Amino acid sequence: MADIRYKPVSHDHKAFLKKALRRKGFRKAYEDLKEEYALAREMISARSKFGLTQEAVADLMGTTKSAVSRLESAGKHAPSLSTLKKYAQAVGCRLDIKLVPNSQPMRITKKQAAMK
Repeated sequence: MADIRYKPVSHDHKAFLKKALRRKGFRKAYEDLKEEYALAREMISARSKFGLTQEAVADLMGTTKSAVSRLESAGKHAPSLSTLKKYAQAVGCRLDIKLVPNSQPMRITKKQAAMK
């Protein structure tokens, strides 16, 4: 079995984001993938708390390290619920999916109402 000791590389995400948001087009691209980035951060955080490498998670899931890497990359892959459940189980978690209401409800246009 693979060496499961997690050796994180130091990364100051807040400093990175502050600098990156000044680049042209980055803010919109980042906002468009906001939920995907949040999921990726959750996954990586859970894996590191459990002390696992991507390779160890892959072994526990019965997949490859590159597949786990894709799962942890925002915007590049849309994993199935089944895959997310396997990942959660591998890192000692359970999957909890929520629909959170927007602070301001969406307005339905006449065209959208007619399609119902």
